[in-house]
Amino acid sequence: MKKWSWFVFVAAFLLFFVTPALEHTEGKKDETVIPGVEVFLDEHLDWVKDQRVGLVTNMTGVDRNLDSTADLFYEHEDINMTAMYGPEHGIRGNVEAGEYIESYIDERTGLPVYSLYGPTWKPTEDMLEDVDVLVFDIQDIGSNVYTYIYTLGFLMEAAAEERMPVIVLDRPNAIGGERVEGPLRTADTVSFMGRYLLPVRHGMTAGELAVMWNHEHALGVDLRVAEMKGWERDMHFEDTGLPWVMTSPNIPTPDSATLYTGTILVANSNLSEGLGTTRPFELVGPVD
Repeated sequence: MKKWSWFVFVAAFLLFFVTPALEHTEGKKDETVIPGVEVFLDEHLDWVKDQRVGLVTNMTGVDRNLDSTADLFYEHEDINMTAMYGPEHGIRGNVEAGEYIESYIDERTGLPVYSLYGPTWKPTEDMLEDVDVLVFDIQDIGSNVYTYIYTLGFLMEAAAEERMPVIVLDRPNAIGGERVEGPLRTADTVSFMGRYLLPVRHGMTAGELAVMWNHEHALGVDLRVAEMKGWERDMHFEDTGLPWVMTSPNIPTPDSATLYTGTILVANSNLSEGLGTTRPFELVGPVD
């Protein structure tokens, strides 16, 4: 009887929390979204003219040819990149969730890579000493418990204190921009991941969140967003025509990103969300 109780619970969970997350518009597979990094390089290089650029990115910062934003910036004759900053999981995405990361020198470029998921979450004055403008290019997955958007928030706070411009190279919300679902965090639950109060599924892109936070929290940041071309709110990532790069070690596919907003709710309970399997966040079941 106990096994049947677990079965009913998991079935109900999947029906009410996970199945709606999988609904998305069909028939857009042939469309290709142009990500913000390409729009920036084609149309907005004047934003960084004669400026020292600090780039906040990771392995998801790529163009449609899978060329990394870090390499594109470093090799571009009109961009003077002087520092890089890494979020949780690091610049290369090879660090497990929750592990602190130290700053280091990047072997390829010789530039400092400052960790924003280690001793500090917000760039310090010393980290920004050789930078005039900050550029953010990271793929988010649309959940309020995924850390990359809060790295953006801390970045904006530091930029406001230093009177430094911020440029966001926008990317799709991986699970679409139409649905907004789940409870808001309350003030007493604020932590790194609750820096700004959002519903579980927030339905916004990084660029949209930056604009909202800059206004709602009166940050006063000189903010610019290199908007995508071709993205529509009813698109899931697989509708964009863009190559998928795993956003963290346990989000290897667009399906795991879509299901994450539901299955993450059982974390720290006596249910497993499939970590340690080949399908993390796609499986839910009781723990022995």
